Amino acid sequence: MNSRERLLTSLSHREPDHVPLDIGGSDVTGIHREMYKRLARYFGLNELVPICEIVQQVALPEEALLLKLGSDTRPIFPNAPDNWELNFRQSGQYTTFIDEWGVVWAMPRENGLYFDMIAHPLAEIDDPSELSKFKIPDPMNPGRFAGLRETAERITAAGFATMMMPPYGGMFESGFWLRGYKQFFLDLGSNPKMVEAILDMTLQFRLAYWVKALEEIGDLVDVVVEYDDLGHTTNSLISPQMYRRYLKPRHKELWKLIKAHCHAKIFLHSCGAISRLIPDFIEAGLDILNPIQLNAANMDDTKRLKQEFGKDLIFWGGGVNTQKILPRGTPQEVKEEVRRRMGDLAPGGGYVFAAVHNIQPDVPPKNIVAMIEAWKEYGKY
Repeated sequence: MNSRERLLTSLSHREPDHVPLDIGGSDVTGIHREMYKRLARYFGLNELVPICEIVQQVALPEEALLLKLGSDTRPIFPNAPDNWELNFRQSGQYTTFIDEWGVVWAMPRENGLYFDMIAHPLAEIDDPSELSKFKIPDPMNPGRFAGLRETAERITAAGFATMMMPPYGGMFESGFWLRGYKQFFLDLGSNPKMVEAILDMTLQFRLAYWVKALEEIGDLVDVVVEYDDLGHTTNSLISPQMYRRYLKPRHKELWKLIKAHCHAKIFLHSCGAISRLIPDFIEAGLDILNPIQLNAANMDDTKRLKQEFGKDLIFWGGGVNTQKILPRGTPQEVKEEVRRRMGDLAPGGGYVFAAVHNIQPDVPPKNIVAMIEAWKEYGKY
């Protein structure tokens, strides 16, 4: 099997020749720029590569490293719109930029690893009617899609699986980014009309984007990536009841539209302790859940998750704990972790191996090598 055949077989809940591997196929299964430099140096490869996701500072791996690691996936990122330009500014101790929605981000100039939000364009409005004055980016701007067809054709011709990225953070995430975390949490309880107006605004943006993107390359896309972080370490950020009120109908509408325009599987990245939301994800039409955050409440029992939800969901990730084992464990501990997770999640197909999240700068390269060696050894069917 080539990489694409391997992935598609597993996505159909059948066992391929080997568990598929995803490193660098998306900006939530990638490698931080500083870790990338260390890993490339370890293998004697080019250390200087573009950044594919600015906020998280995720590197866009060059093909030589992906081949060295054995990754079966390749990412497709939309471009910036041609009516907006990314401008970095130096402000005191920080590098800042304003994204196309007007959110202001900052990262320390010295030893900075990520950008954090410092200003929110909708923080001060009081009534949903004021949203009519807010300029929404054009989701169908042709600049976003320039060259995507050629990229997708190149990837599929080489036998790799394609993962198509969204244009911005998820609908729920966008509410926090546009309003600020404190204000949007207050809105969820005290100003539901504001929440619904923002979610509808961001939903319409995504619907239009995906229609255009899938018109361009829908026949070549294997996985459509969406985000909406809905959990923290001990619980979900909102209750199942609140998810059903605010997000479930909008996720259902979005995922239904995507499936009407392509045969790709829908991948939702949602961190944290989200086990109690999984039945609703399935009812809304989700195909793939990423990640399994192993250190979050009720997420460590990967055998139970597979038994309970594996017939309906593809699990993508959860191959090794990226907060404890991968950065701080020994190579043997990494291998034991991989062996356990593969044993729980791989039987019957419906599993793609990846770390819990992007590989961070504190991971020893030898532990990544141990992870890959264990994936090769324990991923055979």
